[in-house]
Amino acid sequence: MHLAGRHSKRNAEKSAPRPAGTAVRHLASATELGRVARRIRESQGLTLADVATRAGISAAMLSRLETGRTSPSLETIVSLAGALGVRPSHLLQEIGVEDESAQVVHAGQGLEVVRRGTKRGHTYHLLAAQRGPRKVFEPFLVTLTDKSEVFPGFEHPGTEFIHLLSGEIVYRLGRRSYHLRPGDSLTFRGDVAHGPEKLVKVPIRMLSIIIYSESPERHP
Repeated sequence: MHLAGRHSKRNAEKSAPRPAGTAVRHLASATELGRVARRIRESQGLTLADVATRAGISAAMLSRLETGRTSPSLETIVSLAGALGVRPSHLLQEIGVEDESAQVVHAGQGLEVVRRGTKRGHTYHLLAAQRGPRKVFEPFLVTLTDKSEVFPGFEHPGTEFIHLLSGEIVYRLGRRSYHLRPGDSLTFRGDVAHGPEKLVKVPIRMLSIIIYSESPERHP
């Protein structure tokens, strides 16, 4: 009987639900995102119905999102941001912020964004979303995998710093080109046309940090 009791206890332990840390984090993130979305909506004098119609979702769904009772998909975040007239990163500004002094983005959890003019074989993951109406900087983890893609010349305010983590790339800046290998860095003015010229060895992973001036006007 004692042995049977031990087996029974083991089975109960196996079947008992364990604390779901990931689920708790997702719930907290959904609550923070919903709080930001509601604050932006109310500051613009918009109703649930107004924003829901613009975003292509139901008012009931938007209400659940604002109260943190549901976790939105990336598509919903993008649609909601468009309906509110803000960038998706603005909705994520409080996610990961602890005591309003630090923000953590775990591996693979950065918001994936698309830079204008690029189509495939690349990802730009935003590693931090700052609070407030103006951004001081934006750090990205960039991954390039498609050698056939032709990149446009990007231009934006501020200064950009890139640091190559892996792969090999020829990076164009104005009329000059720079051959970068792992460990190499490049710093330049964002208003000079720039972008990948040749993907020599893929996959390419690099950090791209854009430091903005005081002007709030900028384009990704």
